[in-house]
Amino acid sequence: MALSYAILAALVERPHSGYELAKRFDSLVEFVWSASHQQIYRELTKLEGQGYVGVEHIQQDTRPNKKLYSLTEAGKATLQDWIIESSPASPIKDELLIKLMAGHIVPREALIAIVRQRYRQHRAHLETYQTKAQQYGPAFSALSDAEKFHYMTLRAGIHHETARLAWCEDVIRFLGG
Repeated sequence: MALSYAILAALVERPHSGYELAKRFDSLVEFVWSASHQQIYRELTKLEGQGYVGVEHIQQDTRPNKKLYSLTEAGKATLQDWIIESSPASPIKDELLIKLMAGHIVPREALIAIVRQRYRQHRAHLETYQTKAQQYGPAFSALSDAEKFHYMTLRAGIHHETARLAWCEDVIRFLGG
């Protein structure tokens, strides 16, 4: 998936400044797609050049001026076309898996420590996603359509982290930890 589609998707509901988009990526989109602030700003410039986002220049007295980016009709149409395309499953790209493939050449205790560290990372991510999911409340039917789709995406993150925690536990048991 290209970063451009993640940005267009983030602009569906309302315009954002580049800074707001970067923050949105850090909080809402982080488990789906990661990007540095520099990557986001570069991509916004490309999207503007393609006519997929519009820019409103906002003068500010007490702060630096800002650009507010919004989805254009061309951007929305491009995003709609992309959404309905079939998407292949992505391969797992995880450095830890490569390390484990050759893990027999290092002491098991070292691998156990690495996997335990990864477990803690997945636990922290899961807790973050669960906290965010609680913000949607128990009444799923009362949510707006946009909120329902955000919530289901968040649920995917929760399932992913839960599965990764179980996998870490399996590896630790296998390694004798």
